[in-house]
Amino acid sequence: MSTTQWYWCLTHQQPETAEQRDDPDNALGPYPDEAAARNWKATAEARNEAWDTEDERWSGDGEGDGGGQAGGDGGATGA
Repeated sequence: MSTTQWYWCLTHQQPETAEQRDDPDNALGPYPDEAAARNWKATAEARNEAWDTEDERWSGDGEGDGGGQAGGDGGATGA
């Protein structure tokens, strides 16, 4: 297995190895290989979707999960 780390350079819009990077402040990574660096956007979108789904589940925004608060009175009862 290669120990070369790959990055997506936002300046040059191409994958670069750690040795090739001349603008590390504008790079995403490291990635395990060149293909993964090229697919940075798909990886980020998949992670964001998973995080959004988890946020909805956690906060009770999902449909039919029984989460969240029901009713507008905050659970108060009249005496």
